[in-house]
Amino acid sequence: MEHRRLGRTGYDVSVIGFGSWAIGDAWGDVDDATSLAALHAAVEAGVRFVDTADVYGDGRSERLVAKLRREVSEPIVVATKAGRRAPEQRVEHYRPENLVAWVDRSRENLEMETLDLLQLHCPPTDLFYHPEVFAALDDLVASGRVAHYGVSVERVEEALKAIDYPGVATVQIIYTVFRQRPAERFFPAARAADVGVIVRVPLASGLLTGKFTAGTTFAANDHRSYNRHGEAFDVGETFSGVDLDTGLAAVAEVARVVPDGETMAGLALRYCFSDPAVSTVIPGAKTPAQARANAAAGSRPPLDPATLERLAAIYRERIAPDVHYRW
Repeated sequence: MEHRRLGRTGYDVSVIGFGSWAIGDAWGDVDDATSLAALHAAVEAGVRFVDTADVYGDGRSERLVAKLRREVSEPIVVATKAGRRAPEQRVEHYRPENLVAWVDRSRENLEMETLDLLQLHCPPTDLFYHPEVFAALDDLVASGRVAHYGVSVERVEEALKAIDYPGVATVQIIYTVFRQRPAERFFPAARAADVGVIVRVPLASGLLTGKFTAGTTFAANDHRSYNRHGEAFDVGETFSGVDLDTGLAAVAEVARVVPDGETMAGLALRYCFSDPAVSTVIPGAKTPAQARANAAAGSRPPLDPATLERLAAIYRERIAPDVHYRW
């Protein structure tokens, strides 16, 4: 497994991490014993970075990560997120007292005196123009509750504004074969600022596994069923914001790029870390087999320039007109 430095945090993290959204909620039914087995399989395969959030199953995901930490000896960097417990996404809810309460709850769930990395969880765009919020995050570091902080964002413009603040050590952003704009504008700025980049939902909610068809159905409690048009949260979180029929047509073209001996999912994960600005990629996994398959990509090299150009061409022709300037 390749390792990279997570920006100014100095943490050494595996290039493939573990995204814990799916073992909390919003991806259909999950079983805690299977979820914990998936986490263990990831660690056994070399994963050393786990991302979670306080709202994933109302703390369920964080508590599973805490149990993992008790049961393994390997050093694991744990990132969590805060902000989505607010009754609505308005800047005034990011008051210092709320941030402290959210962080203390995560510290309890994760059984950590000091959180390795706290990220604001896709806050409203206007928040990035309120320096007092970032001052409150600096205070959390000074208090010892948090070692480092960053942001999780929906849009490239939010990421660029966030790294104006010197305390922002990491940015988590969607970057996939179907969402290529971050490499164009944000990644060069992140490298210049020594900001760690965490890539989330790299498989476009499973589209880039190549396993879906027009007839595929999803459970009622799976966001791929109920958030197709952004009914619950930003539509860009579901299938990278791509209409399913459009995505399936593009997947058929991506399939022709996959080399012998590789899976489409492996290709998609390698695409993400082919940009040297990316510190770690956090695909989700609900089973040990999925966790092992994801981790295996981290032992293979970045994609070659010719393959990257073929994927860029598919994006330009099939996907970019719908998503490029939205996020």
